Amino acid sequence: MGKKSRVKTQKSGTGTTAVVSPKEMMNLISELLQKCSSAAPSPGKEWEEYVQIRGLVEKIRKKQKGLSVMFDGTREDFFSELMAWAAKSGASCEGFEISDFAEEGYGLKASRDIKADELFLWIPRKMLMTVESAKNSVLGPLYSQDRILQAMGNVTLAFHLLCERADPTSFWLPYIKTLPGEYDTPLYYEEDEVQQLQSTQAIQDVFSQYKNTARQYAYFYKVIQTHPNASKLPLKDAFTFDDYRWAVSSVMTRQNQIPTEDGSRVTLALIPLWDMCNHTNGLITTGYNLEDDRCECVALQDYKADEQIYIFYGTRSNAEFVIHNGFFYENNAHDRVKIKLGVSKSERLYAMKAEVLARAGIPSSSIFALHCSEPPISAQLLAFLRVFCMTEEELKDYLVGDHAINKIFTLGNTEFPVSWENEIKLWTFLETRAALLLKTYKSTSEEDRLLLENPDLTFHSRVAIKLRLAEKEILERARSQRQGQAGTLPEAAGGGGAAAQVRGEQHLPAGELRLRLQAAHHPAEAGRGGGDRGGGPAHRRGRRRPEEEAPLLNGDGKAQHGDEAQHVGEKPDAAVELENGEAATDADTNPRHVGEKAENAADELDNGEATEPQRVAEQTENADRLGNADKLGNGEAAHADTNPQHVGEKAENAADKLGNGEATDAEPQRVADKTENAADKLENGEGTSHDVVDDNQSAKRTGDEAKDDD
Repeated sequence: MGKKSRVKTQKSGTGTTAVVSPKEMMNLISELLQKCSSAAPSPGKEWEEYVQIRGLVEKIRKKQKGLSVMFDGTREDFFSELMAWAAKSGASCEGFEISDFAEEGYGLKASRDIKADELFLWIPRKMLMTVESAKNSVLGPLYSQDRILQAMGNVTLAFHLLCERADPTSFWLPYIKTLPGEYDTPLYYEEDEVQQLQSTQAIQDVFSQYKNTARQYAYFYKVIQTHPNASKLPLKDAFTFDDYRWAVSSVMTRQNQIPTEDGSRVTLALIPLWDMCNHTNGLITTGYNLEDDRCECVALQDYKADEQIYIFYGTRSNAEFVIHNGFFYENNAHDRVKIKLGVSKSERLYAMKAEVLARAGIPSSSIFALHCSEPPISAQLLAFLRVFCMTEEELKDYLVGDHAINKIFTLGNTEFPVSWENEIKLWTFLETRAALLLKTYKSTSEEDRLLLENPDLTFHSRVAIKLRLAEKEILERARSQRQGQAGTLPEAAGGGGAAAQVRGEQHLPAGELRLRLQAAHHPAEAGRGGGDRGGGPAHRRGRRRPEEEAPLLNGDGKAQHGDEAQHVGEKPDAAVELENGEAATDADTNPRHVGEKAENAADELDNGEATEPQRVAEQTENADRLGNADKLGNGEAAHADTNPQHVGEKAENAADKLGNGEATDAEPQRVADKTENAADKLENGEGTSHDVVDDNQSAKRTGDEAKDDD
């Protein structure tokens, strides 16, 4: 058979088709790949680059109109087929049914009373779509040759999904037909809707997500058209950007981490039926039973017949929910704003401060978080701020003498302040820092509240405005925190009172405090569920205190089942790069998986490392924030001045105080100046390690923003 001169067209839901020459399309694809593979833009030029990439993508989408494969009918039409398939495959299908919950979209509804901790849902391994099942599918030959697929499980899952969707005999078709036709992740936002996210902690990640997804698409388009091992893929005649965006978003909102059959390692998986559950605050209640080889979920609470059954996706911030799941969770008990802080290497006391911090297991430059709930800071942040604000004499007390080591253990304990002056300094600094970050937003909280009263706002615009308003409210509370502590500080200085409340660490033994201080500020907290709003994490069996919830998705948490402890988290530490563009960008053998060269720093978004909301410290902006897999850092460029995009462009030479946490108060120690180029990678596009498809963390939105993502 000779070469086809035209791309074969396929009917889409609209019945329209597009005809475009292979050469014309390949030229556009090459242009897109080149643009997306270029170096990171200079500070303040991110929006310009985003618009240029988006323009190329829209040209391609226009020429591909009508080429995507669509199913006839609605999702609801296939729910009965899904339940029948699940029952036949050995899943539990009694006690619940799929129902429409308006703003929250589709979810699971109890058909009988269910008790808290009751095992009501289990899904056998054979129903799961995993990296392993992808290797044994038509995708296997290409997987064995392509380094990007091998490096990024989320990208592999996305292609596995596309290949199975195109196969009318696929075992997973009953599941695939019930997935949403489109999502509410930022990949689906219109340009003016993305504008509403400017200055938020999400904006840099949104830019990275779009750029990396476009780059991955262009790379794999070429691979599918030219690689010998891709010749039998059902995508060769029709692989559109919309197809890839859909697959990436499906994985991003639903992927979870489960153990392999032998339990020796973890792998990524899509979990049918269970991923219909929507998110609520609570505890992780899903685990993997290796003995019975199935995913199991117990009830989070008592449910009466006809009530919706929820699961807990993990302790994600609303910025993470918006980026990875496409919704804003109104009552998010774990919402937070990231701030980047560091001790300037040019500061006279740098060596002493760095040594004290090192002894406490805290880096001299890092990403911390301000929380929406009380208390607003962690023991680690309190310890850092105390050291940051210490005088030379105070530092000596923690470095020299018989009691120096013991004093190190008290740095994060509210009952042992360094001194009255030190407490005043640290709370004043925090207040100043919050005030500076607030100035990076283009609108005030009151203006945002007025905008939300507009009934004509699109769903995406409403979500974006709610996100930036929530960030401001957290910063406003932090700004007023010093006044709230005024009454307790004097007593604390005397050695007895609580200088300031710190998240859950008030009465920890010294040894445990040190362990906690050495742990990441806050573990990557995320979970993906499934519901119509995205997906949640494969949760942990049993109940634990909220502060102990280690998101399974990063492999930090382990699902308990009997004597076995298996990772059931969502994304793997190093790989969910799909959504954040972790997929390689080059068509050659050097796939910059997930991101540019600077992508080695651990996923910040998931691990709570997202850089502070306004990318403070643009000096390090050259580093593409794509951590182990495109870190979805939340470093929005910002500046204390009227230019909310760069937090210190002009001041970068002098060590952007805002971005580098340069104390602007009495203590001139700049927190992280230019010397923090290494740490600032986060802000410059550090995608989460689970990028790409980390974004695949499904979660559900409640309230009017809980529009069915699925």
